[in-house]
Amino acid sequence: MATDAVSFGLGGFAIKNSATSNSKSRPFTLPSSVPLSCTHVASARAQVGEGVLSNPLIGTRIGANPKYRWLRPTYMAKVAKGSSGLVGDDEGVANKLDYGTEYGRVDQIKAYLYQAVNGLNRGIFGVPSAKKSEIEGLVRQLESQNPTPNPTANLDKVGGCWKLVYSTITILGSKRTKLGLRDFINLGDFLQNIYVAEGKAVNVIKFNARGLSMLNGQLMIDASFRVASESRVDISYDKSTITPDQLMNVFRQNYDLLLGIFNPEGWLEITYIDDTMRIGRDDKGNVFILERSEEET
Repeated sequence: MATDAVSFGLGGFAIKNSATSNSKSRPFTLPSSVPLSCTHVASARAQVGEGVLSNPLIGTRIGANPKYRWLRPTYMAKVAKGSSGLVGDDEGVANKLDYGTEYGRVDQIKAYLYQAVNGLNRGIFGVPSAKKSEIEGLVRQLESQNPTPNPTANLDKVGGCWKLVYSTITILGSKRTKLGLRDFINLGDFLQNIYVAEGKAVNVIKFNARGLSMLNGQLMIDASFRVASESRVDISYDKSTITPDQLMNVFRQNYDLLLGIFNPEGWLEITYIDDTMRIGRDDKGNVFILERSEEET
């Protein structure tokens, strides 16, 4: 006689019910510490006897086989462990993701990604290696579910204003000191306006000085882009300006250093884009995570 079995993954453990097993079936209650955002095991739509686990929003539907009627909607925190590929195994929240369901997975990954980058000041002044690996793992999971695999064929989705959330570009050590970015000048928002019809992009990096409003201003970098492949654009530097003049005077001696950090020239691969988030990788190995913004540059 064929063996009927159902297995539920829960943090690396499995509970099995078999027609040939002498063990007693019993309800399993998940610890209260599991977050409510985790999704039902039912969403995996696993075959169970004559029934099918279904309807992840409502619960579990069990078929006519009476030996499975003790089952109740259950949650799982993790079914499989992901891998970041380039920088090693995913760490931290990347390993808490539910891989067993398509429902809400992208939103869940994005939520964990925002949690991971919170408080890092866009990563510009450095990120611990473990945290960087964690972010890379989450990025790769989003990239694997990119809803727009041919972004350059959908440039209208790319156009508009974007705000930088995180990047692997860093200003460290003597560079940070020379630019006065330790105690004197603060970095504000990083914005990017993309004008699809003109093939132009304008990057704006805002600055402010503590107690000196006359030094509040911005570096604006104009660039041109052209489509190079279904997911890549080539970028050419056009010009840059710093306003007001008082801020330019602060950076004048190290202007080439500042421009070298933020110059976008090269190519950019758009590896993920939806209505609210865009991820890219450039020819220098940098990763950029941006969110759509209504802010005017």
